[in-house]
Amino acid sequence: MTSNVESAAETDAILACTISRDVQNFDLLIEDMEAVMGEAWGDLSFDEAFAFLGQPDADGLEFVAIAIDSVDEENLTQLTQIIAAAKVREVKVILIAEDVSPTSLHQLLRNGADEFVPYPLPEGELAAAVDRIRQEPVVPAAPAHAAPSLEKQTNGDGAIIAVQGMAGGVGATTFAVNLAWELATSKKEGNPSVCVLDLGLQFGSVSTYLDLPRRDAIFEFLSDIEHSDEDTFAGALSSFEDKLQVFTAPADILPLDLIQPHELQKVLDMAVAHFDFVIVDLPPSMVNWSEVVLDRANVYFALMELDMRSAQNVLRLRRALENENLPFDKIRFLLNRAPKFTDLHGKSRVKRMAESLGVAIDVLLPDGGKPVTQACDHGLPLASQAAKNPLRKEITKLAASILAVDESATKAA
Repeated sequence: MTSNVESAAETDAILACTISRDVQNFDLLIEDMEAVMGEAWGDLSFDEAFAFLGQPDADGLEFVAIAIDSVDEENLTQLTQIIAAAKVREVKVILIAEDVSPTSLHQLLRNGADEFVPYPLPEGELAAAVDRIRQEPVVPAAPAHAAPSLEKQTNGDGAIIAVQGMAGGVGATTFAVNLAWELATSKKEGNPSVCVLDLGLQFGSVSTYLDLPRRDAIFEFLSDIEHSDEDTFAGALSSFEDKLQVFTAPADILPLDLIQPHELQKVLDMAVAHFDFVIVDLPPSMVNWSEVVLDRANVYFALMELDMRSAQNVLRLRRALENENLPFDKIRFLLNRAPKFTDLHGKSRVKRMAESLGVAIDVLLPDGGKPVTQACDHGLPLASQAAKNPLRKEITKLAASILAVDESATKAA
């Protein structure tokens, strides 16, 4: 049986709904829903579901069964919103998935889905899942847009650490995310407050590396920074394990000049007023607000690799900044995937590269190998996924040095 909820509600109380792109793609689910619920269920599309769950009629639902396949992985943001709307109504969520990646499943379960059943449905598994959720007490979840607390105040002088890649794929975002996590978890108690701002408005991937949803609140905030306040800024943030606050990139590709320099000044002002450290993950491009970040940053890290594209881009950046009388010397260069200690030829190449560019390469980050990619794909920091990874160890040392400098500056003040 498939029916629209509104028409079915005229004759029977609707206690459950299937939600899918097209329920006919899940014919076994139709049979099992009829066996478990009889006529007391209906079917909704994704768009219809979000609207229906916002109405009082949804209060009578016991559960919804969201059926998805690999095609629906493009709509994770919409699916997360549907789950959040169900949880606000205290409606249980059963996830029915076919050929969906573990990363997507993890994200949906983490955002509130109560049960997961693979498709094709094993015999009796839907009935068993329904029995389990009926026996569990309903615990209302916070709405997906719930704002983190910004009660903790710094002295308004939180440190800004900018991170920019000198070429695509040099590992800037991986470095930014893991540096932020190491700063936020550096002590057993009394850790500094840390916020990550992903300003890669087109292809920013901080949300991917921390398995966080890209919410509509981000676009709404960016579209009207002029009239925003601390509450709207807090509402745009997402929390990672209650230790890290993240301003993710928006769900859709936006023009980099959507933000104006004075607007970014306001965002940075709000961030440093509430966090000890603000990590700004920048796109590789130089835009009209890049000068704001360069001027405000306490530390400006530029990641590069031992290759010609990085070298050429460093030279181009140098010319651009010097032509505008901007402080190129403020930038600290980090070499990612650096040669091993025993690679004398590689170390010689690093020295020649630094001399030819006229820069000092302050930190050599080792190649962390496949575990780094795996950690990013699983949406976890290296500390959680590969704690003994050499790249993680080097980032931990750098975080410790930053904290030491910050503490010394605080005592001196």
